[in-house]
Amino acid sequence: MQYRFDYLVYIGRFQPFHLAHMQTINIALQQSQHIILALGSTQNERNIKNPFSATEREQMILSNFSEENQKRIHFVHVVDVYNDAKWVKLVKSLVSEVVQVGDKVGLIGHFKDESSYYLQLFPEWEMVELESLKGSISATPLREAYFRGDIKHAEFPLGTVQFLEKFQHTDYYQKLKAKFENQDTSNIEL
Repeated sequence: MQYRFDYLVYIGRFQPFHLAHMQTINIALQQSQHIILALGSTQNERNIKNPFSATEREQMILSNFSEENQKRIHFVHVVDVYNDAKWVKLVKSLVSEVVQVGDKVGLIGHFKDESSYYLQLFPEWEMVELESLKGSISATPLREAYFRGDIKHAEFPLGTVQFLEKFQHTDYYQKLKAKFENQDTSNIEL
């Protein structure tokens, strides 16, 4: 099969990995020989916004794909850098460790809101913009429901559901759930 790209880069936190993420990867796999998932927020600290480690996210994501496609998915771990120029340099450096000189590299994503501005910071990579995902699933309400004890099965692929169910039995989940509940009640005005 002839692909348009050697590598497509998909940047995200995937906290957790949901159906719109999976749809994006499936589109990328149709257009590119390989995909590089640049996992954001890979520092070790867990919090309500970033409950899962990079390794856990890799496992969660790969569990949703065939063995053949798993071999085409690569990961780089991007720690939070609150300076756009330094962050872009870091992402490019990590990607350059995976690709070969001369490979055609592109960027895949969609401009869902103002937080997606980073997609414009890589002009040397051809952009594959996914219009069809506009207004699609957001991980924030899914995480909030999860910390209330509800896994929105219709929003996740099976591998993610299984991961989330298993994770609910960990000490990490219990601690994060308690933090979420305390945060929730602290925002209520008396």
